[in-house]
Amino acid sequence: MTAAISLERVSKVYPGGVCALDEVDLTVEQGELVAVVGPSGSGKSTLLQLIGTLDVPTSGTVRLLGHDVSGLSDSLLSAARARWIGFVFQQFFLSGTLSAVDNVATGLLYTGAGRRARKERAAEMLHQVGLGHRLDHRPARMSGGERQRVAIARALVAGPRVVLADEPTGNLDTASGAVVLDLLRELQRAGTTVVVITHDTEVADRLPRRIRVRDGRVVADRPTPRGGTR
Repeated sequence: MTAAISLERVSKVYPGGVCALDEVDLTVEQGELVAVVGPSGSGKSTLLQLIGTLDVPTSGTVRLLGHDVSGLSDSLLSAARARWIGFVFQQFFLSGTLSAVDNVATGLLYTGAGRRARKERAAEMLHQVGLGHRLDHRPARMSGGERQRVAIARALVAGPRVVLADEPTGNLDTASGAVVLDLLRELQRAGTTVVVITHDTEVADRLPRRIRVRDGRVVADRPTPRGGTR
């Protein structure tokens, strides 16, 4: 089976000679649930941007579902992001003027689906994440945990093959964070590849595989004890 994500000798050097990634080799198989952990400035966010086709490496090869992303045009990269990748961020990035269902429906804007179909699919996703009773609520009327679940529903509404979650529990209390991690585990059990970027070692320890990044290099890559089931 083709790997979901493959990096071969990938480096990223920013203007001024700042090396964010230094010849990283990394493979994530389809259906894995992986934590990428490291302190601020370690290169983990740059890694997410390259995997998510939001940036390009200075050197090396990034492959997404077997496709060398450097060989894709801007239009094909946009299509790949819309169809293959779901993004979940720490800050939620929900529109305060839209209801939960309309926020989730924005994840289908580039799929060609009509407005009614987008709202129906968005409502289905909100039910799946336990927010069927919040369809018409705006973010200001929701808790942090609920807003993150709306963001997850938006990331999943187009049926992506890969979900990239950047500090998805960073703004949440312990109980809400546990709910979000449970949702990510359910995704993985359903066959979605999930990569969680975090500085929180406790979050990383609860996921099956932990990749540690420091100073732009992968310094450890191993299964977590008991498969991250704590």
